[in-house]
Amino acid sequence: MKLIKLNPVEILAVGFFVLIIIGAFLLSLPISSAEGKATNFLDSLFTSTSAVCVTGLVTLDTGTHWSYFGKTIIIVLIQIGGIGFMSFATLISLILGKKISLKERLIMQESMNTFSIQGLVKLAKYVLIFTFSIEFLGGLFLSSQFIPEYGLLKGSYYSLWHSISAFCNAGFDLFGNFTSLTAYADNPVVILTIAALIVIGGLGFIVWSDIFNFRKTKRLSVHSKIVITITAILIAGGALLMLLFELKNPETLGKLTNGEKVLNALFASITPRTAGFNSISIEGMTTSGIFLTIILMFIGGSSGSTAGGTKVTTIGVLFMTLVAVAKGREDTEVFKRRIPKDIIYKAFTIVTIGLFIVIAVTMILSITEPGASIESLLFETTSAYGTVGLSAGLTGNLSFVGKIVLIFTMYCGRVGPLTVVLAVISRRKKNGNGVKYPEDRIIVG
Repeated sequence: MKLIKLNPVEILAVGFFVLIIIGAFLLSLPISSAEGKATNFLDSLFTSTSAVCVTGLVTLDTGTHWSYFGKTIIIVLIQIGGIGFMSFATLISLILGKKISLKERLIMQESMNTFSIQGLVKLAKYVLIFTFSIEFLGGLFLSSQFIPEYGLLKGSYYSLWHSISAFCNAGFDLFGNFTSLTAYADNPVVILTIAALIVIGGLGFIVWSDIFNFRKTKRLSVHSKIVITITAILIAGGALLMLLFELKNPETLGKLTNGEKVLNALFASITPRTAGFNSISIEGMTTSGIFLTIILMFIGGSSGSTAGGTKVTTIGVLFMTLVAVAKGREDTEVFKRRIPKDIIYKAFTIVTIGLFIVIAVTMILSITEPGASIESLLFETTSAYGTVGLSAGLTGNLSFVGKIVLIFTMYCGRVGPLTVVLAVISRRKKNGNGVKYPEDRIIVG
């Protein structure tokens, strides 16, 4: 009997699935709940999927339902899911003194979404050191607010826990009753620290490596330039639009001071890409605010980061391709560089698959959740696919089938579309049967 040989992309997909099942089993144990009772396996599976896929959507309140054992399991799943289980596997191998094989390096390449296997082990070390350092620093800032409020032990635990959740763009919180950060809307230290952690995690490790090496190289890669430029535009533009849409809304920004309005509009622009924390009511937003949030959730963060979504580089490549077509140019150009056709095809495929999944899942939920509005269904679906975690109040009331559908959507959003595309590209042949067919034209547009 021949063993099934999996390629690196398939190993990643299976690895995430196995991690989710292990997490679900641990969370279903009585020791994981605050009441000491076994938790429904479907809700445990939903929570585990949301944690591993760093989404943040929950059917059970994280702060009140789970014991400290359960909360610790959740944050460990978030940490592994955020920076990739291959990075943790590399850490364990290095501690044990094992050499990293070629196959393991290929899996790491797919996991980190890099162009080559050269220097991958060094990059993995950098990722781990950078991650733990930023999370510790974020925890220190948060502890200045949480320790006075909760005491030394609980305050320290909360500080580090939320720092990890923010850096990994997970959006889970322990404040109870699905309130997220609404109680801290007037606390600039908490809001700005969480926002900074989200942005740092969402930029990606390759971008930060470029930034740190800038003194030596005196240059940034095109990838880093695109990520930084689009991220800045989305944050500034999103904050300005959110301020405009919600300025006089008494359920969101309307009740805050002018300084708090700017602070929370900025946070509302950052967190949909793709952290899932909220400092103002999502359900109380205007239709314009909801629609803007859906757009930001679909775009997401940077490739090779802890963030989800279709990624800013993907959107950037498509936008520059549209500009090139509008100007009558044959090639897509950005920062005086030409983008290869296979990257453009990949970007187009990712966006197309993403839109198809969001539309299909929204249609399915419209059947399984008959009382919900199309706005809330689209919001919840995009949040799950973009691994964001923001909710308009629908997640806690999902039907059995609805929960299964969103579990699939979160998993697909974390590994699905990219896995499919990488699998197709890695196995692509110039011509499947050696034949090149004659060219012909069709009418489009």
